[in-house]
Amino acid sequence: MEAASAKSFFWEAFPPMPTCRVYCSPTFQDGHLFVVGGCSQQGQPLDTVEMLDIVSRKWTALPPMATPRAGAAAVMLGKDVLVIGGVDATQSPLASVEVYHADEGRWEKKADLAQASMGVSAVEKDGVVYALGGMGADTSPQALVRMYDPAKDHWQPLPSMPTPCYGASTFLHGSKIYVMGGRQGKLPVTAFEALDLEVRSWTRYPSVPSRRAFASCAMLDGCFFSLGGLQQPGPHNFYSRPHFVNTVEMFDLEEGSWNRLSRAIRMRDKRADFVAGRLGGRVVAAGGLGNQSSALGSVEGFNLARKKWEPLPPMPTGRCSCSSLEAANLLFVIGGVAQGPSSAVEALCLQEGV
Repeated sequence: MEAASAKSFFWEAFPPMPTCRVYCSPTFQDGHLFVVGGCSQQGQPLDTVEMLDIVSRKWTALPPMATPRAGAAAVMLGKDVLVIGGVDATQSPLASVEVYHADEGRWEKKADLAQASMGVSAVEKDGVVYALGGMGADTSPQALVRMYDPAKDHWQPLPSMPTPCYGASTFLHGSKIYVMGGRQGKLPVTAFEALDLEVRSWTRYPSVPSRRAFASCAMLDGCFFSLGGLQQPGPHNFYSRPHFVNTVEMFDLEEGSWNRLSRAIRMRDKRADFVAGRLGGRVVAAGGLGNQSSALGSVEGFNLARKKWEPLPPMPTGRCSCSSLEAANLLFVIGGVAQGPSSAVEALCLQEGV
């Protein structure tokens, strides 16, 4: 896909969320952004659910969930919002699953996960939901893979992930779910694996070349990117401290290997805990934490054909730890932390014909 001109990108700042929050779970359907749960300014999980109509630019408070939760997985099932796991007010992982029926304006409890889980990665394909990994009540990373059939209200176990982890990035490409990044306790995971949904088996690809905490991942045109993060010193380097990096590592599916990119292809800014996504044929990196005293507002876009990062318009509100969502040719950046938990909702957009 040809990359859009850097001049065609602009930010649209929507009215702020009525409820300030971080670690919320966003979904999008038919011009409506749903924001589910999250952590309040007091650090407590929320049962709050709010919906933004992006045309009228108005927020609507929806009925609350039965279970307050933060760090849950949320996916759309048709017009319904399915919410999976997360953590409760005691910081314990949840097994509970509930669905919001948008047409009826009500929540309904659904079949629990077999094991309580936070940091689950969820993907919807053809009306079926796949929930991968997570962290259990014993704080151990999980390798569990579960498939949810809404017609039967049943979770079916599938072959486990080769590498247990939570908080991983997942990408649906063809008939495969690619899993990248994530954590095991405080350690970043370098495994890169894919579940083939047709034959229900896993493929292990070469690992991400370098281990970085709070890196971000993206996919564009059959290439997978591991970007930035916080580089931890090696076990024998007693004098080095963790430091922000602008590393760019790219895996090409056709070649089946990680490309050795030159130093010239590193990101313009060193950053960690930032939003990565794709828009207009570019990989986009936005916000995060760097060597400055406050959260970053800078944004850059990678042109795959030219192998070059270019500056894009800065975020109206610099933030880190944001939730993000790609939908309807928009890259939403939701909540997160500025000075404290943020209520900002902004979307990077494309201006046609520029």
